[in-house]
Amino acid sequence: MSAAPALSEFVEDAAAAILGACTGCARCVEVCPVVPFAGLAASDPKVIVSGVLGALRGNEARLAGDAATWAHQCNGCGACIPACPEGVNPRQMIMLANTRDARHGTSTPQLFRKMARAIRLMAAMQLVPEDVKRLMQPPRAREAEVVFYLGCNAIRTPHILFNAMYVLDSLEVDYEVLGGPSACCGIIHSKWEGDLKAGGQVTSATLVRFGEFKPKKVLNWCPSCELHIGETIKGYRETSFDFDHITKYLVEREADLKARLTTPVNMRVMLHAHTGMAELGENVARLLRAIPGLTLVDTLLEPGYTCGGSGADRSPALKAQLREETLRRMSESGCDALVSLYHGCHQQLAVAGREHGFRVVNFTDLLVRSLGGTPREDALEAYRAIGEWHAIARAAMPQLKAAGIEFDADALAAVLPEVFSSAEFRGGLEAFAGPG
Repeated sequence: MSAAPALSEFVEDAAAAILGACTGCARCVEVCPVVPFAGLAASDPKVIVSGVLGALRGNEARLAGDAATWAHQCNGCGACIPACPEGVNPRQMIMLANTRDARHGTSTPQLFRKMARAIRLMAAMQLVPEDVKRLMQPPRAREAEVVFYLGCNAIRTPHILFNAMYVLDSLEVDYEVLGGPSACCGIIHSKWEGDLKAGGQVTSATLVRFGEFKPKKVLNWCPSCELHIGETIKGYRETSFDFDHITKYLVEREADLKARLTTPVNMRVMLHAHTGMAELGENVARLLRAIPGLTLVDTLLEPGYTCGGSGADRSPALKAQLREETLRRMSESGCDALVSLYHGCHQQLAVAGREHGFRVVNFTDLLVRSLGGTPREDALEAYRAIGEWHAIARAAMPQLKAAGIEFDADALAAVLPEVFSSAEFRGGLEAFAGPG
């Protein structure tokens, strides 16, 4: 891997390229589905774009007014990308503007520290120590064909990751697992905390670690990592491996996988996916159609590139309308389950399913069943279903004790609101909101 400039230099160069190509035509604003839901329907699109471009022109520039509203509510849906006549990626433009703006008082301080603590505690609440180590402790470097990259927040729902590893094992893939806060993609430091120096160091360290395994492919799970490394800062570091989403790899191995999917899963399901990375939803739909006995009735597309604080939740009014439609269609469909793609979406949908009387399963669960295996239990959903912090704390104490983590039940109940993301609970339970 060749030497790279500081991330701040890369961002400067990327911003300069956008400024050199963008004509300010504002087609990106005109096609943006967020606009009418953000109070911007009567605003001048060209003024909005001008404000965003202004934030890219110098370190002291700030997002303000309608430009700030638009950029801060961008859910990453990507509708703007094909609309640009100059070939600019407006999603990247907005991401870079938000990153710059985070330097000037809009950042979320200590977010990474809080997130890391939450992930470690949530993993210990759900897994035996050996499994925690598998997900979060970097393995010794060796030559491996594939690195399965988990990112950070996906470890909140470890059953999904172990299901995915079951599929890779069934395909006899030579892989190693890398994930957790020690292998962060850097998006939290860069985009959310506005610290490009730390963000560049974190991203570089993770990419170097990938390279130590000399893999042909790094298979990513997290949509935020996919967007950050694969688009926003693509080209920041030269690498010797392909960085792909795991669903793309499974589709590439479809023939091998289909030969192993021999156990019928007799269900009718709907798939939940997002417009911002529609190809990944299409990958999952293709995998579901390969499962004998399974009927995919339809795919319910919602805006953004994922649920959660870095995706659809940034434009709450738009999300609320589309989520209502998703719940209505699912409730009226007569399907056996709604199928989730990402970890963050799964957490939100599981709550919605419990409230509205339908079942939610991750697509990896269905693949494992068809491969003849037993999917991992969704231990997080079991905790969520309790719905009261002290009761959750009491239920978690034996698991934490087995992991060597000593917590008084009252003290644990006090920190749990930071540990569980706000979107996972309803009913006034105050919680920590983070990206991913």
